[in-house]
Amino acid sequence: MADTKIIGLTGPYCAGKNHVALLLGKRLLPVLDVDKLGHEIIENEKGLLIKRFGEDILSGEGFIDRKKLGQKVFGKPKELAALEEIIHPAANKKTLEWIKARTEDACFINAALLHHSSAFELLDAIIIVEAALPVRLLRAKKRDGLPWIAIFKRFWSQRKFRYQFFARKTDTYIVRNSSAFTSLEDSLENRIDEILSLLGIGKV
Repeated sequence: MADTKIIGLTGPYCAGKNHVALLLGKRLLPVLDVDKLGHEIIENEKGLLIKRFGEDILSGEGFIDRKKLGQKVFGKPKELAALEEIIHPAANKKTLEWIKARTEDACFINAALLHHSSAFELLDAIIIVEAALPVRLLRAKKRDGLPWIAIFKRFWSQRKFRYQFFARKTDTYIVRNSSAFTSLEDSLENRIDEILSLLGIGKV
């Protein structure tokens, strides 16, 4: 780890943070996808999850159906806390192990719930990916196919998303990712390079 800068990457529902993570990866910068790590841990902890939430969270193939699990906890603080108690310790442990093993100049922690990560207090800077509300709504509908009421509930639950990061008083950068049009994609690439330059992270 030594002098490795630790940069957080986050964004609200369907803002496009994973696309930004992909662009960072193309620059050969190490990016840990904590959300994907959580998916692996969910399957590893299948026994505990079934015991706590019931066998109806399983798919027809016997795997944990994350959508069904999500329906069990969304909007239910007690149930969400129970899920986090199972998942977060293992995710935090693996995140810290990954950071400790880094030898590069910088690494990136890509997480929707970045403020819940064990890496949060270690961050040297935070990148927040944002997109216009209509764009996010259309992405959410296309990607997840949920009823509009469910989508709006998710958006409402994140209405104070920015506050938890700006309250941290860490250098925070905004990246706007509102379209896949070539001209805007070029603008996105330029913004990423600008932030990397401000952070003292050279192009590879």
